[in-house]
Amino acid sequence: MQLDHATIVTSDMEGARRFFCDVVGLRVGPRPPFRIDGYWLYLNDRAVIHIVAAAVRASAGQAVPRIDHLAMRIDSADEWSALLERLHAHEVAYQLSEVPLSGELQLFVSIAPGVNVEFVIALPTLLS
Repeated sequence: MQLDHATIVTSDMEGARRFFCDVVGLRVGPRPPFRIDGYWLYLNDRAVIHIVAAAVRASAGQAVPRIDHLAMRIDSADEWSALLERLHAHEVAYQLSEVPLSGELQLFVSIAPGVNVEFVIALPTLLS
């Protein structure tokens, strides 16, 4: 397993994009057609920073801007199965979601209010 990306929720998407592109050296690249605006910023061939438009105002449970979640990439069906077994064994609730047009499956776990962890795997990995 490896760290896949971090997602930043902000009302200043352009400022965040400029910082990560102009200062850090990342580049804007392809992004699935999600229902909310954003950017995927790439380091080499991997989207390592996801910037998402803040859709709601800050509330008691979540601040805006914020780092929304971290994501771990899983590279084998066996590792994915082991993760599911551990989640079930510890009675941890999760949500599955397929990324539009990407061939990837996401699994989200909320570990505390406003703290989320995503696990992502390529669907062909699960089917092989």
